[in-house]
Amino acid sequence: MASWNSVPLEVLYNVLGWIAFVSWSISFYPQVILNFRRKSVVGLNFDFVVLNLTKHSSYLIYNASMFFSSAVQRQYHHRYGENEMIPVAANDVAFSTHAVLLTAFTLFQISIYDRGNQKVSKTAIAIVSVAWLSVAVCVFVGIPKNSWLWLISCFNGLQVAMTVTKYIPQAVMNFRRKSTIGFSIGNILLDLFGGLTNYGQMAVQSIDQHSWVNFYGNIGKTLLSLVSIFFDILFIVQHYVLYPSRKEVVSPIFNVGMGNPWKEEKGDGEVIATGVRMYRCAVWSCCRCDGSESQLFPDLPD
Repeated sequence: MASWNSVPLEVLYNVLGWIAFVSWSISFYPQVILNFRRKSVVGLNFDFVVLNLTKHSSYLIYNASMFFSSAVQRQYHHRYGENEMIPVAANDVAFSTHAVLLTAFTLFQISIYDRGNQKVSKTAIAIVSVAWLSVAVCVFVGIPKNSWLWLISCFNGLQVAMTVTKYIPQAVMNFRRKSTIGFSIGNILLDLFGGLTNYGQMAVQSIDQHSWVNFYGNIGKTLLSLVSIFFDILFIVQHYVLYPSRKEVVSPIFNVGMGNPWKEEKGDGEVIATGVRMYRCAVWSCCRCDGSESQLFPDLPD
């Protein structure tokens, strides 16, 4: 069994790991709080949430199996060497568990809050169905052969695929709306910080062990951070550069299933629109009123 060569590096590894855990874990709350304050999930892409739940569920299965199963650990050491450390830490398991719970709660919010005409797309449903069907086949193939490491690698591969896929619907939705209102940027900033810290943790372990197998031996974790960082930067550019809310007076609710059903004219503080019932204030979306129609437009006709 591998051990640490440097106590300071071991301490730094643990500190970075828990910083990443706290940052990633807290990153789920800005969106939950935003949904609660607005009593609306308009602007949050439902495909993103559904794919995210699949991703975190599969990642939890991988992390828990790698961390707790002695059979998986034996096969890992047989493949990569007895001196290699298991590339999953306690904070990875804790994060995955927390992520599944918070993502499931976000889905619950979607079911009870105003969502306009938004819904989960058939494409997302098909992707999730195919994904779980694929890992089910892996289970039937892997269990009889006791190929535990290969089996959990299938779940790891699934979470990587979901990580690559899940951000796309939200990014496209922001592009079509020309707005990020309803999608919390706090989530993205914390996620970016967690991703960078996670890479730092992996680098510290590799330096101590004089081996970079930590990166390619846990390719899922490596790609997870890389892809997440890329999309986090994209969302930050969308929010602060391309579609800053201060440039708009109001922003109509976006309907994913609608092409361009409204026509709007912007004047001095006035917006005339057709085909859209509700509006969100782009300037005051983070204040107490949070742009609800009852406070901003109490006389808005049905």
